[in-house]
Amino acid sequence: MQDIRDLTSVLRSNTPIVVIETYEEYRVVELLKRIANVLYQPVFTWSITQGLTRVDRPMAGQKFNSEPTDLLGQIKSTSQQGIYVLCDFHPFVIDAPKNVRLLKEIALEYETLQHTLVLVSHAFEIPPEIKRYCAYFQLTLPSTVQLQNLIYLEVDKIRNQGMPLLVDDAAVTKLAENLRGVTLDDARRLVRKAIVDDGAITSSDIDAINKAKFQLLDLNGVLQFEYDTSDFSQVAGLHNLKKWLKQRSPIADVKRDTGIANTNDVPKVLDAPKGILLLGVQGSGKSLAAKAVAGVWQRPLLRLDMAALYNKYIGETEKNLRNALDLADMMSPCVLWIDEIEKGLSGGSSDEGTSTRILGTLLTWMAERKSEVFVVATANDIQALPPELMRKGRMDETFFVDLPDEAIRKAIFLIHCQRRGIDVTSLDLAQLAARSQGFSGAEIEQAVIAAMYTARSVERGVDQMLLLEELSKTRPLSVVMSDKINALRQWAAGRTVNAHE
Repeated sequence: MQDIRDLTSVLRSNTPIVVIETYEEYRVVELLKRIANVLYQPVFTWSITQGLTRVDRPMAGQKFNSEPTDLLGQIKSTSQQGIYVLCDFHPFVIDAPKNVRLLKEIALEYETLQHTLVLVSHAFEIPPEIKRYCAYFQLTLPSTVQLQNLIYLEVDKIRNQGMPLLVDDAAVTKLAENLRGVTLDDARRLVRKAIVDDGAITSSDIDAINKAKFQLLDLNGVLQFEYDTSDFSQVAGLHNLKKWLKQRSPIADVKRDTGIANTNDVPKVLDAPKGILLLGVQGSGKSLAAKAVAGVWQRPLLRLDMAALYNKYIGETEKNLRNALDLADMMSPCVLWIDEIEKGLSGGSSDEGTSTRILGTLLTWMAERKSEVFVVATANDIQALPPELMRKGRMDETFFVDLPDEAIRKAIFLIHCQRRGIDVTSLDLAQLAARSQGFSGAEIEQAVIAAMYTARSVERGVDQMLLLEELSKTRPLSVVMSDKINALRQWAAGRTVNAHE
């Protein structure tokens, strides 16, 4: 109903040309057929294969031009007012001055002829000659409730065919949330595939839906989809961060955990969390924590590669960022991981102001976005970060991820040994934790991997001695770059929240 009201208003505003970028061509035609009954105007559709046809009611015995230039000439010369839907007309205005001129003449004569052209394509680059005569219209995307109803409708169709189907209602809610941003037709295809793949709708379908949605939206270039979103069971320590995230679980989780019947009541009290900054020593687990946020909240994780943003042509870098942020909005609700954010914002004076413009674009988006995109930014060098990014309101909190203490190191050894099939019952994890003082989580993992290679070369299993030998061979980053790490710790004390404590 909202689309009908809005599109009717556009058509009544005496705009000669309406541009609609969508894949739902049939939906546009159906909307216009319903509107035609209100405006008392005929509706015609045109395509290069079918020519021009009246669709609001049959017209027998008439044949219209199928060639673009002839079509525009036909519309311009007829005295019958109407709405003309031109499907996939975008190729016929590129390097086609005659067609562009005909479009302009039809627009200029609108007051006399009352011809409204509706240009429907997946994308349409409007020539500057006619831009001022055009209005853009965007179809609304289905809401979460509409998507839930769609899922249950597809479930009923399958069951009516005699096929048993397992349906998890909590998974349906999650799937509906993650399908936001796609059209009803696309959502229907994705749901059908999820059902056919395993004969069920369960939480295991969420990752597959997110992956398919990502591919559907064609998110290429600087924005990447992370498929292996880890669970927090794979992250040792970070107790404060885990607690903070649990308190700010998405609204759907609040409904489940608190029993709130209507999630619309939640935003009236709680603003959606915006994001966090993870500052810390390299290898301390910041990237793993970013993946874990998406895994725990069961939301798709997008990684923004700041280094890939830059383009040698002026203005292209900022355009790349805007496109990436727009696509993140389309994937909402999601987690946007900006890894090593300082590398994209610290270009200095040698980059002709590009880094400054990038910062401005990013800050504006962070302040004004309405979508449920939770930002997780990681950084190693606090001195390289602009102060504008650090203030409250841009990010909800700044966490400092320090080197793990002895208890956390013990847990890290346990995780990596169990993951690789090493018998931990024969190991003294307390001794390993004590001997790895100053090691980061990444350095402990590499020590375990190195011990496995050594064990294979001597044809024996990984034991305590091999692990201790690898630890003794390693000079951790805390020793090699002790001055820089100590300075980082001193800055973080009193300015950030310790993620581990």
